[in-house]
Amino acid sequence: MYLTHLECPRCGREHDAGRPANLCGCGSPLLARYDLAAVAEAVTPERFGLRPADLWRYREVLPVADERHVTTLGEGWTPLLRAPAYGAEIGIPDLIVKDEGLTPTGSFKARGAAVGVSRARELGVERIAMPTNGNAGAAWATYAARAGMGATIAMPLDAPTICRRECLAAGADLRLVDGLISDAGRWVAKLVADSGGTVFDAGTLREPYRLEGKKTMGYEIVEQLGWQVPDVIIYPTGGGVGLIGIHKAMHELRELGWVEDKLPRLVAVQSTGCAPVVRAFAAGQDRAEPWADAHTVAFGITVPAPLGDELILAALRESSGTALAVDDAEILADLRDFARREGLLLCPEGAACLTAARHLRAGGWIRAGERVVVLNTGAGLKYPETVDVSGVPVVAA
Repeated sequence: MYLTHLECPRCGREHDAGRPANLCGCGSPLLARYDLAAVAEAVTPERFGLRPADLWRYREVLPVADERHVTTLGEGWTPLLRAPAYGAEIGIPDLIVKDEGLTPTGSFKARGAAVGVSRARELGVERIAMPTNGNAGAAWATYAARAGMGATIAMPLDAPTICRRECLAAGADLRLVDGLISDAGRWVAKLVADSGGTVFDAGTLREPYRLEGKKTMGYEIVEQLGWQVPDVIIYPTGGGVGLIGIHKAMHELRELGWVEDKLPRLVAVQSTGCAPVVRAFAAGQDRAEPWADAHTVAFGITVPAPLGDELILAALRESSGTALAVDDAEILADLRDFARREGLLLCPEGAACLTAARHLRAGGWIRAGERVVVLNTGAGLKYPETVDVSGVPVVAA
């Protein structure tokens, strides 16, 4: 294993990667660091094509030392799908969708769960707990079950019903909270504090290895494009782990010498009903203030106070990116328009990225001829309410 230590991006303190870890003492999430010079000597990009088509093909830059602890359901290596019809309509002929809906639990959360659970298992964790807006809890419950670990999942009452069912099917201890994910987080924090060390907090960015699973989206995009980077990557941003992970992947790839210096511009997409990152970015702030009365049809990005706000904002600015809030009505309209033109039903969070792409191209931020990758972070089938069937005619049998 090439993992060397954990590092605090805020205060610079190094932490031992050989024991379970949560936040730094200063309150910041921790980042996993690797001996990338040794990785570059051990493997070349050409080797990955000979390996299985899953995220574990990048094992040299993942944190699990002993493959016996790898907990997998075949996650990763999701397709890049060109969208020529919709792309032409909005002025982006080279529009590409990375469809994370084809992961084992139907969302990109399977990546973080696979790596996070595997490393927790290796470090001796027996039970995890976490707040969730739905998909992350379903994924972590599923992978915890496969690893033989216990899981306590707390989610808002308004979370997608299918995610509750996934948690219960996996044998998790599911708790529904009458509030937002921040309220679920407070419930989990008390549970962990009262557990005497028997329950590990696996909440968003509260442990360092979920991020390592998410970063493999960045590695895959580059490999699938022939070890070239796109001009723009658009990502729906709630907790922001995927965006932070892709940013981390791009920097690792550059340090490894596998891509050139130019990196993609990152776009964080939020809803006008919950846009703390967009507001902070526009104001030039390094931290985001909590968003009051958060609500959006894109439930997965309803995160009023993301723990990783500093890292999200830094990634946007370092990549010359931007942040944009889009309206729920436009999200649903673009979801349906895209499905009609391309035959793929996106999740509302993925559709929000299309809305953002349309606006950014119309305003000139996305330039003519640029290659744009949009992340569809989950299967549209998990959100059946996004397509209204009430007006469908009934015919006689």
